[in-house]
Amino acid sequence: MVPMMGRALFEMQTSNVINRAVLVLNRDYQAVSVCRVRRAIVLILQGKAEVVENGLGEIHSLNTALPIPSVIHLNHIVKRPYPRRRLTRIEIFNRDDHACQYCGKPTRELTLDHIFPRHRGGEHTWENVVSCCIPCNRHKAGRTPSEAGMHLLKQPNAPRPGRFYIPYVYLHSHGEWQKFLN
Repeated sequence: MVPMMGRALFEMQTSNVINRAVLVLNRDYQAVSVCRVRRAIVLILQGKAEVVENGLGEIHSLNTALPIPSVIHLNHIVKRPYPRRRLTRIEIFNRDDHACQYCGKPTRELTLDHIFPRHRGGEHTWENVVSCCIPCNRHKAGRTPSEAGMHLLKQPNAPRPGRFYIPYVYLHSHGEWQKFLN
């Protein structure tokens, strides 16, 4: 019998491993999604996937030892529609390379600016929202760029949908994924 303190520590370590992220690759080695170790092991045991990269060692049961996957490869092609990117502050800043679209100054202190102001009927769309530094936003105020005597460095567009978008959180913590994401 395992002492209570030791058992709690064992369960906590096991849950951390089971909940780690795993990159799922299609049969043609294109990134399809991100799942948890638990789901990846189920796919491997059902014969639907194979381990490409081993993560942290092995998970042991009474009869067998399974590698803890970090990247798995599906044995069949999965067709998915292209997801459309959500319009968020982070996505706007990423699209505009964290630079003001009026003066071109790269900065981390950016605001969102509606090219055609919302109080005058402007919409909150990819084509009407740009990143803007605070001084340029104050200068433009509630006017259009032509009324304020300003011009955009580039015309804003919605980002092209990609096959798969990896959330930013995973990119730095999973270095072994980089060779599959190019």
